Amino acid sequence: MTTFQHILSSFVIFVTGTAASWPGNALLADEPFTHPGILHSRAELDFVKAKVAEGEEPWKSAWEELRSHAISSLDWKPRPADDVVRGPYNRPDIGGTDLMRDAAAAYSHAIQWYVASEKPHADKAIDILNAYAITLKSVDGHDAKLLVGMVGISFVNAAEIIRHTQAGWSDDNRKQFEHLLREVFYPIIKDFYPTANGNWDAAMIQTMLAMGVFLDDRQMFQRAVDYYLDGDGNGAICKYINDFGECQESGRDQAHTQMGLGYQGCAAEIAWKQGMDLYGAYNNRLAVGFEYTAKYNLGHDVPYEPYRSHEGRYNYPTISDKARGRFSSIYERVYHHYHDRMGREMPFTEQVVEKNRPERWQTAYASWGTLMYVGQPVSRREEPEGSKRSRRDGSPAR
Repeated sequence: MTTFQHILSSFVIFVTGTAASWPGNALLADEPFTHPGILHSRAELDFVKAKVAEGEEPWKSAWEELRSHAISSLDWKPRPADDVVRGPYNRPDIGGTDLMRDAAAAYSHAIQWYVASEKPHADKAIDILNAYAITLKSVDGHDAKLLVGMVGISFVNAAEIIRHTQAGWSDDNRKQFEHLLREVFYPIIKDFYPTANGNWDAAMIQTMLAMGVFLDDRQMFQRAVDYYLDGDGNGAICKYINDFGECQESGRDQAHTQMGLGYQGCAAEIAWKQGMDLYGAYNNRLAVGFEYTAKYNLGHDVPYEPYRSHEGRYNYPTISDKARGRFSSIYERVYHHYHDRMGREMPFTEQVVEKNRPERWQTAYASWGTLMYVGQPVSRREEPEGSKRSRRDGSPAR
């Protein structure tokens, strides 16, 4: 997408307040997807590789953090189930936790393969991807949509890195993995879950975007974009975050609030890699939500309005202090975008980033934010342009 198209999209969203009805939110029909292009570009992977090789901080400590986990070991053994079942709050748990850990392991080994140039890690990532492509036939239970949304992002990022870095993944095995995405994962998340708390929709949006890129499926990708911008459910950006930053789950607890924000941040990053600015949607609504949540969790007071969710399913009269001050591994990626690319001040998010480095692995997220985003050079397309780059409200970035 050209700079002019970015500016045009900003103007239309500002004027109409919606996004689904205008053509600027769609990829150009003749413009191919960028690969690798989900959460990491080749240039970004090369940057991390160089920093780790040089032993510079904070990449050195972040790399050691990644390498320290059992999922990152070459001794890791995937445990795929034929039929995964996850009930409410993970009860029952039939293969669900193994699915989450194995997805994170595949992602970790794919990163290690590229950054360290160690072929055994490519082989391990391929083993995990193949094991699930061959074995997994269904994901069921009350939390099936949420589970697929949470794990799909890591699985597909691993697959994207492996596929586009000459790691030795056979065409037959790749096609089998594509079948898993299309025939097992996608039907589960295709229609989202509008009345659930918004972290559910947000999880599905990020994974649907990732799948669309990996599969070169524009319709799938666009379905997720449209829902992020103007969906019916609690996970759409303007339904999850109000104009002063309060989130749909701020009155529930701070852990789930950060889940929703983290998944929306991944969604925005995937779209950005493909030339589409979801970060800037509705006057940088995502940045406002991050700042509000960071501020509250750092111990400050914030305004709050009682929130009744989509179709009135949830009613949160006051902000919740449950899990307050427990920071999730979601901040580096979004801080990099708004601060480094766009030149926007994010003072409370910056404090969390400094407090939380290096971001650690958490099973519910595509982790390793410090390793993968700190200090990344800003490309010509991403370069802060002062008055030349418009935000969604049509005003220049600050």
